[in-house]
Amino acid sequence: MAESDDSLDLALLAARIADDKKADDIVVLDVGEVLAITGYFVVVSASNPRLVRTVAEAIEEATKLELERPPVRVEGLREQQWVLLDYGDVIVHVFLASVREFYEIERLYLDVARVDWSGSASRDA
Repeated sequence: MAESDDSLDLALLAARIADDKKADDIVVLDVGEVLAITGYFVVVSASNPRLVRTVAEAIEEATKLELERPPVRVEGLREQQWVLLDYGDVIVHVFLASVREFYEIERLYLDVARVDWSGSASRDA
């Protein structure tokens, strides 16, 4: 299914970019079976508010350049606590580490598959 492949490509790219920018605890969740609104969640932590913004902006830029996919909407960029990049089929959550710990978003999705993003092709060819 092409849309699913495109969604996975976007999720993996977002995870790799977050890793390149020194985000922590990067998780890609396949939520398509339990959520009708999206296919994947990418959840990452940043150690400080400035890094939250940097990671979110880097993901947005890379998805535009490499996949020609700008987000449908972006929320939380000004506050730099929890930035949500909504691509429709993929939702990227960039959390300040303490905010992620408070909300424990992954706890809601313990029964979904985690996608191994670390073995995906590097963008630095």
